[in-house]
Amino acid sequence: MAISSWDEFPVHQSPDWIRNVATSDRNFYDRNYFCMHGSSDELFAIFGMGQYPNLGVHDAFCCVRRNDEHHVIRGSRPLTDRMDMSVGPMRIEVIEPLQKVRFIVEPSEHTIAMDVTWDASIRAMEEPNQFIRNQGRVVFNTQRFAQLGSWEGTLSVGGEDFQVTPDRWGGARDRSWGIRPVGESEADGIRQGVNVMAGMWNYFPMMFDDHALLYMNNEEDDGSRRLVEGKRVWADGRPDEDLGRPEHEHTFESGTRVLTHSTITFPEAGIEIDCQPLLVNFVSVGTGYGMDADWRHGMYQGPDLVVQGKVLSVEKEVKPIGQYGVVDHVARYTYDGNVGYGLYEHGFFGPFNRYGLTDAGAVAP
Repeated sequence: MAISSWDEFPVHQSPDWIRNVATSDRNFYDRNYFCMHGSSDELFAIFGMGQYPNLGVHDAFCCVRRNDEHHVIRGSRPLTDRMDMSVGPMRIEVIEPLQKVRFIVEPSEHTIAMDVTWDASIRAMEEPNQFIRNQGRVVFNTQRFAQLGSWEGTLSVGGEDFQVTPDRWGGARDRSWGIRPVGESEADGIRQGVNVMAGMWNYFPMMFDDHALLYMNNEEDDGSRRLVEGKRVWADGRPDEDLGRPEHEHTFESGTRVLTHSTITFPEAGIEIDCQPLLVNFVSVGTGYGMDADWRHGMYQGPDLVVQGKVLSVEKEVKPIGQYGVVDHVARYTYDGNVGYGLYEHGFFGPFNRYGLTDAGAVAP
């Protein structure tokens, strides 16, 4: 059935039902991403939900890093009414658009239960469109907004209970939609041996007492940049500041693709940021971000609801493969007397010779 509750509202973007998006590209998606931390190395939680209208799939996940354990709960079902933002025990409630959002993981036989509410500290930040055409085909055409804020509620993981209070529990979120690789893997064809996203990916949204900084950079091995952003956003509503072209200096854990420290500079603005990761969460493993052959975002899992849970050893089972995907950390950021916390996300795909990554499998010296 094409008609849904959304069709009651004046939000249509094409002469079709809301359920039918205005492109036939199988890779169209619409997704939420959240992360939550206690401004420390205590634990790091990442959770999200996505809809894939042209694949007919709706899925969600929650992943918590605690000590050496990588806890995951994930669910998938056929997509029905797009206003129904629930997948099994996981659901999202938009309390106040762009300000308050609730994410719930109902208690189950799995190791994660959660009921937390997001409260934005700054306005939503528009990010630049990400567009990549590869051998004639558009493989990325995505729009996204990012936001930083605080969390309040409860979290249970592996039998431990945590009271989440907004005085120290913060995080980042983004909403993204558009086209990117999702669902079952397609034949490479002419794109054999070519990474959809190549080179280095950096995404560091940082929250300080009265402002936020956003640094992002998709840089290829030759130094060219497909996407770059650097800006300061003030909580009191002052105009955003463009910080100019960013420069990076990264330090790796030897024998891996995992960063242990970064210095990000904005020469035009006279800003140098010390970036110290506190705890890593290899979000690419178990959640759908591409490292599991049997579970990718948008992959059809059958006609009925499927909910699964995993508990893996970070060092033995997760890190060896997870380091080759997108890697998320909670980090402490300092500059000019300001101390803040935020997401420290990186990925190195294929070669990146500046840091000694000479081919797709290479690790740092």
